[in-house]
Amino acid sequence: MNFDEFLESISKIKNIPLPAEASQFKMVPSFRQELLRQQKDAIKNAKKAGVLALFYPNNENETTFVLILRKVYKGAHSGQVAFPGGKLESIDKSLQDAAVRETFEEVGVPIKNIKVIRELTEVYIPPSNFYVHPFIGVLENQPDFIKQDDEVEAIIEIKLQHFLDEKIVIKKTVKTSYSLEVEVPAFNLNGHVVWGATAMMLSEIKDLLKQLL
Repeated sequence: MNFDEFLESISKIKNIPLPAEASQFKMVPSFRQELLRQQKDAIKNAKKAGVLALFYPNNENETTFVLILRKVYKGAHSGQVAFPGGKLESIDKSLQDAAVRETFEEVGVPIKNIKVIRELTEVYIPPSNFYVHPFIGVLENQPDFIKQDDEVEAIIEIKLQHFLDEKIVIKKTVKTSYSLEVEVPAFNLNGHVVWGATAMMLSEIKDLLKQLL
């Protein structure tokens, strides 16, 4: 999609009610839905983080957004695809500030160039005990990405048109943090399988954008 058309449409996104769990639960196995509802008490003591779905024009003025492939490490989200972002630090005035700051640190986009459009529905991640607040943001020009080598394995650029294709929704058997193998809904984005919390956030973004575009 042409980025100029996208910018005009995205300006109306604040007026659309968030689909919230109705969208998020499309990307979790059925047994997880009830577990997520039962974890509301755990959220009270969870660590907080902000992540950013950042849209921008590529060199052909096609609307694109960025994901990152995390490094392999001893942790719950090793080697997974995610939005840029991270935990709330004492220097952050808000979760939005945390999302934007971490985006700068992880992929090198200057903070002053990022315009945050709106907050999305939070997602609780039990394995790491994080309550993650996603945001949608835009850049008016194609960025020169600089990845944070100690945390980011690769920067993944996804064309919006590819993301909106229903054929990219797949089923994938994955090994969870509990060492159980389960079949989960996932997105196949540029050959990367995206599941879990990131897929839940992407599902809400997709449903929102389909109402606008």
